[in-house]
Amino acid sequence: MQKNFYDVLGIDKKASKEDIKSAFRKLAHQYHPDKKGGNEAKFKEVNEAYQILSDEKKRAEYDTYGRVFSDGQSSGGGFDGGGAGFGGFDWSNFTGQQGTAGQQGQNFEFDLGDIFGDFFGGGQERTKRGRDISIDTELPFEEAIFGTERQILLNKSSVCDICSGSGAKPGTEHHTCKSCNGKGKVHEARRSLLGTFSSVKTCDVCFGRGKIPKDKCGTCHGAGISKRAHDIRVKIPAGIDDGEMIRLSGAGEAIQGGMAGDLYVKVHVKSHALFTKEGTNLTMDLDVKLSNALLGFEQPINTLDGEIKVSIPAGVSFGEILRVKGKGVPIEKNRRGDLLIKINILLPNKLSRTAREKIEELRNEGL
Repeated sequence: MQKNFYDVLGIDKKASKEDIKSAFRKLAHQYHPDKKGGNEAKFKEVNEAYQILSDEKKRAEYDTYGRVFSDGQSSGGGFDGGGAGFGGFDWSNFTGQQGTAGQQGQNFEFDLGDIFGDFFGGGQERTKRGRDISIDTELPFEEAIFGTERQILLNKSSVCDICSGSGAKPGTEHHTCKSCNGKGKVHEARRSLLGTFSSVKTCDVCFGRGKIPKDKCGTCHGAGISKRAHDIRVKIPAGIDDGEMIRLSGAGEAIQGGMAGDLYVKVHVKSHALFTKEGTNLTMDLDVKLSNALLGFEQPINTLDGEIKVSIPAGVSFGEILRVKGKGVPIEKNRRGDLLIKINILLPNKLSRTAREKIEELRNEGL
C-alpha cells in the first residue's frame, strides 16, 4: 500500500515548507534510533517523507500522481541526488546550534566533522602535532644577497632536557599504563546517524608511552614537555627576497604524545641606497655627464664586493645598460648573476659663453 507522506508527518496537504520542516524535526527527535525508546523504522519513514515533501518538484509529482518519478525512483528513499546530501538525508537541518539537531528543546548531538573524519579516515590513528611558531627578522641588503646566519632566542615548549621526554624522575621505576594496557593507544567508538565509527588515538594518560613512572620528573611534572628559552640558529640562504619565509621543521612547540610543530621565519630585507635585486642580477642607475658620454671614460663604482672601475664607452646612449658579469647574486658555488648599470646622461641647465660657442661649432660639424 502506498504511504501517505502527509499522514506520516502528521500535517495537512496545504502545509507550508516551515510546517513540514517543523514536523520532521519533532518526529526525527522522537524516533531517533540512538535515543531510548527510538524506532529506526519510523525514523527512516519520517526521513523518506521529508525528502519528498521538502522538495518542490518531488512534492508536485507526489501530489499529482501519488508517487515520485524524479531520479528514476518511485519514492524519496535511498541515495538521492536532489541536493539532500549523503544517503538522501538533509544535513542542513542538523548543522545549526553547535551541532544540535533542531532548536526547540531537541538535544541529540553529534559532530559532523568527527563522523566524516572517522568514516573516511578508516579508523586510523590521528597524530597529534604541536603549534607552529612564526617570527620576523630583518636583514641588511648585503646579508640578504650573500646569505648569513641569525641567532634567535625563542621561549617555547620542548622536550624536557632532564627526563628526555619520559616524564619520569631519573632512576625511577615504570608501571604499565592501565588505561591502554601498555599499548600507548586507545580505540574510541562513536555513535552517529550513519552508525558506529571507531578511531585510534594516543592515550591521554601515558601520552603514548605505554608506561607511567612511579615518580614524576620534578621539572616537567611528568608531562615530558617543559617551556624554556632556546638559542636557535637560522641559516639565511643567499639571494633571499623580502617577505620570503624560512621553515624549520620540528622547531615549533612540542606536544605530549605527538610531534613538534614547525618554526617559520619571515625575512624582511632593508632597501639599498644604490642597488636593487632583480632575480639573480643587481641593478643600479649611473649618472654620466654629457661630455663623458660623448668621449667615454672610466667610472669607479662601489659594488657589494668593493670598488671596481667600469669603462663607459664613447657615445653611450641614454638608458643604455652596461653589464658587469659575476657581480650579482650568488647562484651556486662559483656562479653569480650580473651587475646591470643603467646609464642616465645629465644635461646641463645652463651653459657658459665658451661652452655654448664650442657646442655651436659641434652643431656646425653635424654633431
